[in-house]
Amino acid sequence: MHHLWKRTLLVTGATLLSPSMVYAQTPDLSDPPEIDGSTVGDHGSVTLRMGLGLAESSPQYISSQYFADILDQRSEGRITVNIFPNSQLGDDVQMMEMLQTGTLDMTYPSSSPATGYVQELAVFDLPFLLPTREAAVEAMRSEAAQEMLDAFDGTGLKALAFSENGFRQLSNSSREVTSPEDVAGLDVRGLSIRTMENPVHLAIWEALGANPTPMAFGELFSAMEQGVVDGQENPWSTILTSNFHEVQDYGSETRHVYTPFIKMISERTWDRLDPEYQTLIQEAALQAADYEVQLSSEYDDWAREQLEERGMQITRLNDEQIAAFQAAVQPVYDEWAPRIGQDLVAEFQRIAETSMAK
Repeated sequence: MHHLWKRTLLVTGATLLSPSMVYAQTPDLSDPPEIDGSTVGDHGSVTLRMGLGLAESSPQYISSQYFADILDQRSEGRITVNIFPNSQLGDDVQMMEMLQTGTLDMTYPSSSPATGYVQELAVFDLPFLLPTREAAVEAMRSEAAQEMLDAFDGTGLKALAFSENGFRQLSNSSREVTSPEDVAGLDVRGLSIRTMENPVHLAIWEALGANPTPMAFGELFSAMEQGVVDGQENPWSTILTSNFHEVQDYGSETRHVYTPFIKMISERTWDRLDPEYQTLIQEAALQAADYEVQLSSEYDDWAREQLEERGMQITRLNDEQIAAFQAAVQPVYDEWAPRIGQDLVAEFQRIAETSMAK
């Protein structure tokens, strides 16, 4: 195992066990794959600053360390990546803007806030479109997905690879949710749910009768603590690493949207790099993305169990209950499929169906 990685694991472990966190243990995650591939020529020293939204314990961060290790090893120390986690440099939208101006080299946003640059990415926001992780991975590695990455060219952002943010689940502090009626609250008010700043997500929660409230992720914990919003939706791993269980009593395994992450580099930074460095960074991004998907799947199952151990009441919805949610969000398809592109939506539906049939 590469020496840098061992140090990273120790640091990550220390973070997880610090008094401010509630973890008594960490998941048994797969080690990173061995770093192979030839070393590249000497094209000078490069330091890349990468901003992340999530915490040091997240698959996003752990896989980014692996990305940094690949570059370090294969460039013989000439390419260094300095990682800034926990939204300390800004939220996804702000960090993408920093890439455009060249004040930040790399970031790793969710696809949803990136739809402002490439509208087709909103296909990932359509509810219940990718029912399994296998279908989602096939979709992310498809030609149609590569075309979306290529569509960033000229925006100031270069998109290198898709990986997994994960299936989004609903949590709230008010009541158990097993049906759209529970969201809408027929006898009481509808739940106020924090969403990403994304029109398809707003449409989903409006269709379900909630009061969707867009806000930056960094503001969310205190908003839930103060009762500004009742709940939010994110993968179990994000809910756990953000300690949302401290202010959220109920979880529902809705799996309503599968959200990818996109590893990005500033076009200004990219254009200054030697082509051999560019090729290495692209290869490392794909290798780290595959590792991140694997970590995310392991982390997600563990995170759900940990949330339950910490007192969150999690309801696993059956097929019939999911079907009721699917029926309720049909208006989102009617409105958005023509805007995103019927052909692209149909292609993702085909990938999902083929994957499910295997």
